[in-house]
Amino acid sequence: MANFFKGLFKSKTESVLGIDLGTSAVKVVQLRKKAGKAVLETYGELALGPYGGAEIGQAVNLSTDKVIEALSDLMKEKEVNLTTNKCGIAIPFSSSLMSLIEMPMLSYKQLSAMIPLEARKYIPVPISEVTLDWSIIPKDENEIEEEKDTDSKSPTKIKKTDILLVAIHNETINRYKEIVTKTGLEASFYEIEIFSTMRSVLEDEIKPIMIIDMGASTSKLYIIERGIVRISHTVNRGSQDLTNIISKSMGISINDAEILKRTKGATTEGDINLKEIVSLSLDYIFTEANHVILNYQKKYNKMIEKIIMVGGGSALKGITGLAQESSQSEVVAGNPFVKTEAPAFLEKILKDTGPEFAVAVGVALRRLQEES
Repeated sequence: MANFFKGLFKSKTESVLGIDLGTSAVKVVQLRKKAGKAVLETYGELALGPYGGAEIGQAVNLSTDKVIEALSDLMKEKEVNLTTNKCGIAIPFSSSLMSLIEMPMLSYKQLSAMIPLEARKYIPVPISEVTLDWSIIPKDENEIEEEKDTDSKSPTKIKKTDILLVAIHNETINRYKEIVTKTGLEASFYEIEIFSTMRSVLEDEIKPIMIIDMGASTSKLYIIERGIVRISHTVNRGSQDLTNIISKSMGISINDAEILKRTKGATTEGDINLKEIVSLSLDYIFTEANHVILNYQKKYNKMIEKIIMVGGGSALKGITGLAQESSQSEVVAGNPFVKTEAPAFLEKILKDTGPEFAVAVGVALRRLQEES
């Protein structure tokens, strides 16, 4: 199979792929660099529901072989027209463990020895079964000033530093390596999806912002400050819950409910009841987001400047307006394609579909940087 797919691609290419293997769809974005800018060549997605005996838009837990089959089908699509196998792969947040831990302020070498031991408290499996990574969270000016005041009063107190700890199970990485090998791809990295999203939708924000990544079965809430994930929280509600509620409330099939959701969304076009149904379902997610924001503001005494919505569910018509009604912060839809060059006639389409491709674009941008 691998040799077959390698035959699909040109032997020499400056193009790269970003691949997002979600629970309800697989998405791919192809970029190339021209005059120092990322040029969008093609993009596409394929629903995974039918590969697991479910409807389009529904989340499914597919076997590795089924994921390979779906990704292979997308790669062979003539409309997508992929011309390279150089890629990066995003790993779902649910397949990772991310914790913010406090450690003594020591040298990098000393921390390297201590963190694997400390990580045992936060990781429910043997350390030998995971791939561990960590980074020191730099302190802002206010925190530095507070430390100086504390040091003057308690000079013997041990200084502390925050560490972002990330772990991915080795089985997960091996699974993705198998998918890559059997589809003839050449992946240079695997990264957790939030880091891909941050790369594609953030600029150089200094003030804290929230990212709401609304998938099919879950919604992930992240608070990012100066490029660091400060808080992560998962809500067990997603876009498929909207479809299910529309189906039950309006007495229509799941398939018809999915079509209605995608065409009308949270607008009053055609049926004002649809907006009410969608609003009630989304209220739970927005309430959870407000709780996370409130807890952050109490702990750090900082306001959230902006909320950026990404993920397939965030492409819903009218959703940012509903979110704005529930929030004191500015709410915007993520548009990763603004970091790429594309024909002007595609501008509106790319803006509308942008939230769905935040992860895939972010992965492709990193792969493109590696080619420089």
